[in-house]
Amino acid sequence: MATRAISVTVEDRPGMLFKTTQVLTENEADIRYVDILHRPTHTEIFFECELPNAVEPVIERLRSIDGVTNAASAPSMSLIYGKRIVIMGGGAQVGQVALGAIAEADRHNIRGERISVDTIPLVGEPELAAAVRAVVRLPRVRLLVLAGSLMGGDIATAIEEVRAEGLIVISLNMAGSVPDAADLVVSDPVQAGVMAVMAIADTAKFDILRQQKRRY
Repeated sequence: MATRAISVTVEDRPGMLFKTTQVLTENEADIRYVDILHRPTHTEIFFECELPNAVEPVIERLRSIDGVTNAASAPSMSLIYGKRIVIMGGGAQVGQVALGAIAEADRHNIRGERISVDTIPLVGEPELAAAVRAVVRLPRVRLLVLAGSLMGGDIATAIEEVRAEGLIVISLNMAGSVPDAADLVVSDPVQAGVMAVMAIADTAKFDILRQQKRRY
């Protein structure tokens, strides 16, 4: 089945998500992603779904719902933003990892990739552990980089949990137990950013599984 993205603009009132998903269900859509954006005057519901048939009749049916002001096809988020890398930790180290990741992503993106880089400077064990666990709930995230000088405890436990769900984790070489929990440890932050992009880029010949548990 073809993957389709549909943007539905609705009035900000109860029941609109139910009404729109009901139409998709009636058309045998397999919903893979939903995002709800609240604007000052309306709400936009963005769906990505697999449809067995043409999308145009579905859009026309959505437009006929009471409370829907518009519905239209849209490019999928994967086509626009592609795979995501998240970098978190101390501000200075995060900035240096981002420097390498953005430069390397640009090299691959001009060859057809779509790799985006997100950063969040954070300090504190509870805050970082919660952020690590939340990464797997974000769409399209393929890899996490932990950038700091000291991390351990519950952060390391959180890393083991997200790795069990298939997320790749790279750590800077730092004090604490986080490097032991990560897939790969890199001393230079710029190089860590470069290797993070290479690990998920289809246009790179780099197999992170062959580097697992190594330190550079």
